[in-house]
Amino acid sequence: MVESESVRTAERRQRTPAVLLPDYPAPVIMGVLNMTPDSFSDGGEYNRLDRAVGHAVELTEAGAGLIDVGGESTRPGAERLPAEVEQSRVLPVIRELVQRNIVVSIDTMNASTALAAVDAGAKLINDVSGGLADPGMRRVAAETGVHFVAMHWRGPSDAVAVYRDVVADVRDELKSRVAELIVSGVDPSRIIIDPGLGFAKNAEHNWRLLGHLRELGILGHPLLIGASRKRFIGTVLDAAATPKDRDPATAIISALAAEAGVWGVRVHDVVGTRKALDVWSAMRDGRATV
Repeated sequence: MVESESVRTAERRQRTPAVLLPDYPAPVIMGVLNMTPDSFSDGGEYNRLDRAVGHAVELTEAGAGLIDVGGESTRPGAERLPAEVEQSRVLPVIRELVQRNIVVSIDTMNASTALAAVDAGAKLINDVSGGLADPGMRRVAAETGVHFVAMHWRGPSDAVAVYRDVVADVRDELKSRVAELIVSGVDPSRIIIDPGLGFAKNAEHNWRLLGHLRELGILGHPLLIGASRKRFIGTVLDAAATPKDRDPATAIISALAAEAGVWGVRVHDVVGTRKALDVWSAMRDGRATV
């Protein structure tokens, strides 16, 4: 039994050697594609294959470096889905996008979905639980060799967490998560970290993390920020603002995150984010010429 498992592992690694993402300008824009009817920001808009593919093409043409496809909502109060339902939502669109040479990541907490998505052509696994929700996820990340986003996670987005110092606690817990992944066989050079804005964190926690991104960068792994349209942004906007009304603030956060050296930003509004990052890039280049 052990020998058979070792053979399967070797065969998978031989089939997917050193899967690398393209070289991106810093930071890469990860465009969100929700294949869910109950997403807090765009539920139901793109849960048909033709609409999903069309939207992904638009996001790519607008400047997204990769498309993050998700089939299970992580909004507060959302219930977990059977893996087969999740896969029925995401796998057809992943195959279509890969055929169009669009780089795809899979947003999932299920190891079986992650594996099926990689087999369909996904180049990155984005797990909001950091490999904690499904014990098999670390093995999938190790065996496939694709990039893996390990998000800080103490529980669902509506969980309550107490922090001694949110920046230090998140940094230390991410460090432990990365160590666990490496022990499980995940290539350190494939690990991307995410502070998990909005997950078991209140608005004050989220803003403090955003204000101290460089302290997370000392872990030595690329950093992904997912602030797009999240409720905590509303604490500095009109209380009646809709999720889409938060896009301009998200673009500002993306530019400031770029200044802090992040690897990528995960957003719904690629057009606005691309403009903000272009302005940041021009200012950075202007400094470099002085």
